[in-house]
Amino acid sequence: MARATRLAIFWTIAVLGAGSPALAAEPWGIPHEKPLVLKGRVVDALCHLTKRCVPDCGGGKRQLGVVQADGSFRLVAKGNVDFAAAVPDLIGFCGKEIEADGLLIENPAITLFFVQGVRAAGSSEPFVAAERFKTEWEARNGKAEEWWRADPEANRILAEDGPLGIKGLTPKPKP
Repeated sequence: MARATRLAIFWTIAVLGAGSPALAAEPWGIPHEKPLVLKGRVVDALCHLTKRCVPDCGGGKRQLGVVQADGSFRLVAKGNVDFAAAVPDLIGFCGKEIEADGLLIENPAITLFFVQGVRAAGSSEPFVAAERFKTEWEARNGKAEEWWRADPEANRILAEDGPLGIKGLTPKPKP
C-alpha cells in the first residue's frame, strides 16, 4: 500500500507540475536582473515607439518588443545565444500574444528583457528555447564554436571599417 501511495503522489506532482508556469529563466548575474514570464503582444519596436510602421514587424529586420495588457512596452534585447537578438524567435509571433520566460533588466538607465524561452499565450506546452538565431546561422554558415568570430558579415565589416568602426582607427596596443 505504501508503494502505491508513493506512486500516486509522484504522478500527481509530475502531472500538476507539468502544466505550471514556473519560472525557468537562468540567472546571468546581470545587475538589476529579475526572472519573469512576460505576457503580451509582439510588436515592431520602431513602429510602436515612432508610428513608422512596415508590414510583418519588418520581416525580421527590425527590433521587436512586447506590449503588455496594461499598455506598458518592454524592449526585447536578446535571446539565449551569445551576442544575438531574439528576433528570429519572436518574428513568427508578430502581432500575436505570447508568454516569454526570461530576465527583466531594470537598470536605472534602461529597461530590457532578455528572452530565454517563448510560447503562444495560454499554451500549456513547455517554453521553446530562444536559440533560433544559432540554428539559422549554422544552416547558412556551418557550425562554429564562437559564431560571432566566424561570421562572414561581421568579418567583412571589421575588414572594411576596423575593430572600432572607423576605418584606420585601431585600438592602442596593450603594454
